Amino acid sequence: MNDFLKIGNHVFKSRLIVGTGKYRTNEEMAEALEASGADMVTVAIGRVNLNARGEKTILDFIDRKKFTLLPNTAGAYTAEDAIRISRLARQAGVGNLVKLEVIGDQKTLLPDTEGLLEATRVLVKEGFVVMPYTNDDLIMARKLEDAGAACVMPLAAPIGSGLGIQNPLNIRFIKEAVKVPVIVDAGVGTASDAAICMELGVDGVLMNTAIALAERPGLMAEAMKEAVSAGRKAFLAGRIPRKQFATTSSPEALLQSR
Repeated sequence: MNDFLKIGNHVFKSRLIVGTGKYRTNEEMAEALEASGADMVTVAIGRVNLNARGEKTILDFIDRKKFTLLPNTAGAYTAEDAIRISRLARQAGVGNLVKLEVIGDQKTLLPDTEGLLEATRVLVKEGFVVMPYTNDDLIMARKLEDAGAACVMPLAAPIGSGLGIQNPLNIRFIKEAVKVPVIVDAGVGTASDAAICMELGVDGVLMNTAIALAERPGLMAEAMKEAVSAGRKAFLAGRIPRKQFATTSSPEALLQSR
């Protein structure tokens, strides 16, 4: 199928986006990225020493010919910090894509949506392709779209919790409310969660912890690849309607003739 994910002027074959944090080693991370089949990987660019000389950083373990880098503003608690990190990433040659995070609470890591909206407006005017991590509020999703966001990335559960999809109805509301792609970000724990996300009709899934902290990250990355693909195909195929009572698998007329 020619079923591609389009973010701004970028086109990706895979609908799975993976993170690069929390791995036990950079080599293990590189193995998982390869197994995931992802085209885009996200990096907490504010935690990378971009001025390091002679020292290997996490960027040296990512094949830039194979993966598109998606710098994120993890660690930003104000719009100003998020804007600054985004500008530093672009100046370092990482590109104009940015996964925008403005955290509002240190314990829950829930987003500060006011700061997120402010930063989105500024960065869009500066030519960034903004992918904002937000809450599961369709009103805010619309505001981010109106501000020029290239997609919206609502959480399905708190970051790193692995709780799975806690808010399927809200995710569907958001998908129906906006025209830009909807990418579920945060909350996936295992492959079935990824499949459920895609069966809701969203355009993609971003995950990190579920792969990085698995006992075998490479194998989990492969499972996530297959789950995202299966969930997307199931959505496009169209599931049967739910019924309260059983129905026969064979036509009744055929059964009566036997």
